[in-house]
Amino acid sequence: MQEDVKDKIEEVVKEDVWGAIQDFFNFEIITFGEGENLVKITPWAILLVVLAFVMASFLLKWIRVLFTRKMDAQDKNKFISVFKFIKYITYIVVVFMVLSASGINVTPFLAASAALLVGLGLALQELFQDVIGGIFIILDKSLLVGDIVEVDGKVGRVFDIKLRTTRAITRDDKIIIIPNHKFISETIYNYTQNHRTTRESVNVGVAYGSDTRLVEKLLLKSVSEQRGVLKSPKPFVLFQDFGDSSLNFSVLFYINDSFVEPRIKSEIRFKIDTLFRENNITIPFPQRDVHIFNTKLETNKNDSDNLAED
Repeated sequence: MQEDVKDKIEEVVKEDVWGAIQDFFNFEIITFGEGENLVKITPWAILLVVLAFVMASFLLKWIRVLFTRKMDAQDKNKFISVFKFIKYITYIVVVFMVLSASGINVTPFLAASAALLVGLGLALQELFQDVIGGIFIILDKSLLVGDIVEVDGKVGRVFDIKLRTTRAITRDDKIIIIPNHKFISETIYNYTQNHRTTRESVNVGVAYGSDTRLVEKLLLKSVSEQRGVLKSPKPFVLFQDFGDSSLNFSVLFYINDSFVEPRIKSEIRFKIDTLFRENNITIPFPQRDVHIFNTKLETNKNDSDNLAED
């Protein structure tokens, strides 16, 4: 008797319960196409996709932790954007692999999306260049947060590096957004790539006859008293050339913050002007001598002299 009841329970479980579960997972939610191109979307396929997403997310997170475990917090934050991009690509591949493994013909999807992918590839060509540029920047550390760069004639301090763009603040507190492909396809000046110290200069011309050694002394004094100018390496003066209207000098000095370089140069120019005035050193302006020859008057005078002789 007990065996009959047990057999009936097993039969009910196998045929009714398990059969109902199988029917549910094999239920065709969406069906389109016909023949070889027939596509059926079932709960089983959806469940496989969800499970694949969860496994792929866990695997990518584990790889990211393993790859960035020895990096500092700043570099780890950069790689978050890279792994987000990889995650999206992985999800697309996983979807098609799971659908194909579950018996769904993905050929119609691939055929239908081929033209779309080509169009998107052409339209988003520059976007992909930016993404690749961002990956290269992060991997080879050719650009770091805090670097001072010059792009299209504008100088800015980098404060954020993302996968597609880099953001920098200019000297007048404006934000410039730089596409990352510029850093791999164009020449970019990085003032602080090797070190923070940069050499700057201020040019000035003095009148002919000025005491050149006194000029050198005053120029060195103007920078030695300026805040922000480094004592070592020492500033020095170059006698550049004998100009058309002046003797041309340059005072060269070192600073450790190129971002405030215009302000430092301005203060040095103020001091040079004050010191030159106190020591009677003249800064000349261009002068030209203009000679006017009146050929017509000379010709008329010669004709008059000839007539008088006749």
